[in-house]
Amino acid sequence: MTATHESAVESATASAEPPPAPGATPPRRPLAARAAAELVGTAALVAVVIGSGIQATELTRDVGVQLLANSLATVFGLGVLILLLGPVSGAHFNPVVTLAEWWTGRRGGAGVTLREAAVYVPAQIVGAIAGAILADAMFGEPLVEWSTHDRSAGHLLLGEVVATAGLILLIFGLARTDQLRFAPVAVASYIGAAYWFTSSTSFANPAVTIGRTFSDTFAGIAPGSVAGFIGMQLIGGVVGLALVAVIFTPGRDADE
Repeated sequence: MTATHESAVESATASAEPPPAPGATPPRRPLAARAAAELVGTAALVAVVIGSGIQATELTRDVGVQLLANSLATVFGLGVLILLLGPVSGAHFNPVVTLAEWWTGRRGGAGVTLREAAVYVPAQIVGAIAGAILADAMFGEPLVEWSTHDRSAGHLLLGEVVATAGLILLIFGLARTDQLRFAPVAVASYIGAAYWFTSSTSFANPAVTIGRTFSDTFAGIAPGSVAGFIGMQLIGGVVGLALVAVIFTPGRDADE
């Protein structure tokens, strides 16, 4: 057998190996790289939310058009960020998502460990604050100006429970049905819709909520409203996980 023939056989054998399954879990990156992805991704997300809000209020006085511009920018920005950084860190950008993943995987399943969650969450919060300051800087606003936009009404808090529960149901429902490859489109679309069908305009994210206190603009939230929003987001996360457990119960074989 000639060397050329042997090379051809080896090449054919290699090509016959099955490719990775779509949506397969990528190799885990170093924790520092994943934390950096969470920080940068959350910063970019908050910069998109606040920056597009400032731009919208400068272009029009119509509140409906302002919200439309803000929601569209968020949809596109979030979709791109999940697509780009999902293979690195999972693109949580959200402490509720991180804690929910830790809870579901705490008995040895897939997901972040408690140590990893303890790194992810501060990175997300720091990123959110940095994103708010960056957005203010880009539009010539004071770098840090506490928001005066009160959002403490009960119906807004209910909206946060609904928005966060739906987000958790979507993400973990996609995971249970092996469809996480659709997360960039699905999650961005859900947030865009929730801007309009929830009374709170769907913050659904404690880190983003904290970041938005640093900007007294269209997308801001007063510091006094933060505790209520975060509390309702955590409750929404629990509700979302309960819905996942009920709806996506593993099937049983017919002979069982």
